[in-house]
Amino acid sequence: MQANKKILAALALTTLAGTAQAADEVVVYSARIDELIKPVFDQYTAKTGVKVKFITDKEAPLLARLKAEGENTPADLLITVDAGNLWQAEQEGVLKPLQSKVIDANIPSQYRSSTGAWTGLSLRARTIVYSTERVKPAELSTYEALADQNWEGRLCLRSSKKVYNQSLTATLIETHGAAKAEQVVKGWVNNLATDPFADDTALIQAIDAGQCDVGIVNTYYYGRLHQQKPDLKAKLFWPNQADRGVHVNLAGAGVTKHAPHAEAAQQLLEWMTTEEAQGVFAGVNQEYPANPQVAPSKEVAAWGSFKADSIPVEVAGKRQAEAIRLMDRAGWN
Repeated sequence: MQANKKILAALALTTLAGTAQAADEVVVYSARIDELIKPVFDQYTAKTGVKVKFITDKEAPLLARLKAEGENTPADLLITVDAGNLWQAEQEGVLKPLQSKVIDANIPSQYRSSTGAWTGLSLRARTIVYSTERVKPAELSTYEALADQNWEGRLCLRSSKKVYNQSLTATLIETHGAAKAEQVVKGWVNNLATDPFADDTALIQAIDAGQCDVGIVNTYYYGRLHQQKPDLKAKLFWPNQADRGVHVNLAGAGVTKHAPHAEAAQQLLEWMTTEEAQGVFAGVNQEYPANPQVAPSKEVAAWGSFKADSIPVEVAGKRQAEAIRLMDRAGWN
């Protein structure tokens, strides 16, 4: 009996030690590749002593994993890209709504969940890219105008399967209504120079090679390719500056519903919205800081300033299913 008591006491001490150790660590499930988030976590650890363990995977497997793990998940924080994915995670019940004066003060409301379940951390514009050899900027105006007949056989698009395009289409529906949005998307499909691409980088390379003249891409893909190829024969154009503005989406994060260390996770998330962290987070990713008090990196700033669409980004999630059906009807593969 005495021996059993000693064993139980030892186990209790071991459990307490493990809990204390775990309290000094935050576990993050991240859909961002390691090199895009590690510098931020390293800085946080250096500042606070709290270790950040991160596990990277695609958006869908991470969401499935959180749902399967339920209350037993080791994850404290979920980081993913696109408001559509964040909204989906919120609807699936894997995120914990927060009340945070820090986040509310640092991040504009249009880049946060209305319930407090997630917040944007960095922004990307999904904008027009054009050939500097075959297109004059004066020929460009709006996303909608790319459906005009003069772009027939000249447009390149990424697959409709990618959430980035689903979110763009969702905002078209929000702005114009379903009938007008479908007319625009059908016009885009009719103007395609080739089948949709699997990724934005390949699309930009196709413009550079002369396969098409214009396309729609996320700005950071352009930034990364331009770094590798400074003589790239393609540039960015900011559409809809006379009306609603450029479609902006984000990468963001939320504390998981069953976070073992919810308070520590919230502290990390709040810090990631501060001026100290925002420059690092956005700079590494070649994105725009979600905190408007922080200037973008020199390279990102060199692309020029623009008026952004003021539609709350969570619309991308709310209208995602409707957008997918519309894209299917339009024949966008």
